[in-house]
Amino acid sequence: MTNSVTPWPRRRTPGGPSAGYPPRGGRRLARGAGAALSAAALLLAVMPAASAEPEEYPAEEDLAELQQLWQQRQEADDADLIAEQVPGDVTVEEAEAAVESSAELTEDDVHYAAALEDLAQGTDEDFYAVPAELPDQDGTLIRQQPATFYLDPIGLIEHDAEVTRIMYRTTDSNGQARAAVATVLEPRRGGDDPQRPLIVHAPGTQGLGDQCAPSRQLAAGTEYEGLGVASALKAGYAVVMPDYIGLGVEGTHTFMNRVDQAHAVLDAARAAQQAEGVALGPDSPVHIRGYSQGGGAAAAALETAHEHAPELNLISGAAGAVPADLFEVGDMIDSSLYNAFLLFALGGLVESEGLNPAEFLNEEGLARLEQASGQCTVSALISHMFVDTATLTVDSRGFNELIQDEPLASAVAAQRLGDGRAPEVPVQINHSLLDDVIPYSTGRGLAQRWCGEGVRVTFETLGVPTHVGGFVASMPGVALFTGATLNGITPVSSCWRL
Repeated sequence: MTNSVTPWPRRRTPGGPSAGYPPRGGRRLARGAGAALSAAALLLAVMPAASAEPEEYPAEEDLAELQQLWQQRQEADDADLIAEQVPGDVTVEEAEAAVESSAELTEDDVHYAAALEDLAQGTDEDFYAVPAELPDQDGTLIRQQPATFYLDPIGLIEHDAEVTRIMYRTTDSNGQARAAVATVLEPRRGGDDPQRPLIVHAPGTQGLGDQCAPSRQLAAGTEYEGLGVASALKAGYAVVMPDYIGLGVEGTHTFMNRVDQAHAVLDAARAAQQAEGVALGPDSPVHIRGYSQGGGAAAAALETAHEHAPELNLISGAAGAVPADLFEVGDMIDSSLYNAFLLFALGGLVESEGLNPAEFLNEEGLARLEQASGQCTVSALISHMFVDTATLTVDSRGFNELIQDEPLASAVAAQRLGDGRAPEVPVQINHSLLDDVIPYSTGRGLAQRWCGEGVRVTFETLGVPTHVGGFVASMPGVALFTGATLNGITPVSSCWRL
C-alpha cells in the first residue's frame, strides 16, 4: 500500500457546531455544564505559560484553588438523580448507591456518563474504518480529518484550537500491524512554529467501548482529560492524544498492555508530525505525560522510546499514579468500587494473549466481562462495584488470586514497568500517599527501579485523598516540570531519598 494520506472534509452546519454530531443540548446535558465551566476557568487560571521560566514547584495558592475545586466536588448537594440523567445500562438506584459510597464519583460524573452515551458515537464512523492494507512503517499517517474540541457536552465552549483527527499505523505486542486514532491540537493563534513543543498526552482510563475513545469524546465535550489538554494549549504547546489500540476502531482495546500502549503513544507523536497543515517538524521537542492508565502508557513509552522511536526529539516525561505492577494493583482494588478496572484488564489480556475466559470465569463472570467490553468508565464502575470477584470464577478464587497462576500470571508479569527498561530522559513521577486505586508504593517502586538504572527522576509525593484527588493536585507540578525541562532547565533528582 502506498503511504499517501487521505484527507477528510470538515462537515459543518450553518450557524452551529460540526455536522455529523447529534444536536447539542437535550435531556441529559444541562446538569454537567456548570461544573465544566467552573473547572475550566479554575484550571486554566493556574497553568503557567510555556514562555515562563518555572524554577519552583506550584505556589501554595495554586494548589489551594485546585484542592478547593476537589472539595466542592465532594460536598456537592444535588437533587436526586432521575432515569434520564444516568447511563442506560445502570439503574438510578445503582447510580445513587455508587455516588453515596464513593469519595470520587459525583452526580456530575453520572450526568457526563449519560451525555457520553448520547453524544460520543456521533463522530464520523467512516473515518474509523480500518483500511484493508496498512502502511509498512509504524507511525505512518493513514488519513486525517478536521475535528472539534469542546470542553462541555452542550457545546458552549468550543476551544480556540486547530484540531485534526488522525489515523496511523502502529504495532501490537504480537507484532501485528494495527491502525489507531489520535487527536492533534494546536493553539490557533500561535502561528507557524515547527519548533513548537509537542505534548503527547496519554489519557487515563476511558473504558473498552468504542464510544469511549478520546477522539470521539473530545469532539463531544465529554472527555474528562480535556482540561489538561486545554491547559497545555494555553501554555503554547501542541498536543496529541492517542486513543490506544482497539479503542474506537476494530478489535478490543488491550487495556494495560505495556507494549501496545507504548507503541500507540510513540507512533501518535510520529504521525502528528506528518499531518498536513500541522505546524510540527521532525525536530519538534517532545514531552510525554499521563496519569493512571495514562501514567502507565507514558511510562512504557518513555522507557522504550529510544528503541521504538529513536528519531523523536524526546526531552522529558511525567507519569502520575503509575500502575507499574498489576499484581499490586489487583490486591488493592479486588472486590472494591473499582472492579471495573479488573474487568477491563482481564478483557485486555484475553484479547492480546488469545485466552479462553471460560477456562477461569463462570457464567456470571463471562457475562460481566462481556458487559464491561462495551462500557465506559463510570457506567462500568457503577455496574460492577463491590461484587465479590470470587463469585465470578470457576474455582471461587478472587481475581487477585486468579492472576497469580497461569494462564494469567506470566501475562500480568510481562506488564511490569521498570523491569530492566528505563528512560533516557529526565522524568517526573507523582503519586498521592492516599491513592485508593493504585498503591503509593507501586509508583515509588517504579521510581526506585528507574533510579537504579541511572535515570534522573523527580519524585513528587502528594497528600490529597483518593485517586482522582491526586490527579487534580498533580497538574500544577506537572505543568512546571514540563515548562522547566522544555526550557532547558535540569530538574532536581529525587533518587538520593528514595
